[in-house]
Amino acid sequence: MKFHENLLRLRAEHKLTQQQVADGAGLSLRGYQNYERGLREPGLSALVGLADFYGLSVDALICHEPKPRG
Repeated sequence: MKFHENLLRLRAEHKLTQQQVADGAGLSLRGYQNYERGLREPGLSALVGLADFYGLSVDALICHEPKPRG
């Protein structure tokens, strides 16, 4: 799953509006909409804000699975 798809899924699961997520994560509505549509990628502070809002790690938020070394 891609990051923007995960944002949409999380928002739907929590039955939130885009404005509620943006406000809760400390983002502008337009900025959040661009992330959810996959038009832009957020910076670190936005990622941390979104992860904190949903109670997730940044890795879980961006659907990152670390690859084993070796």
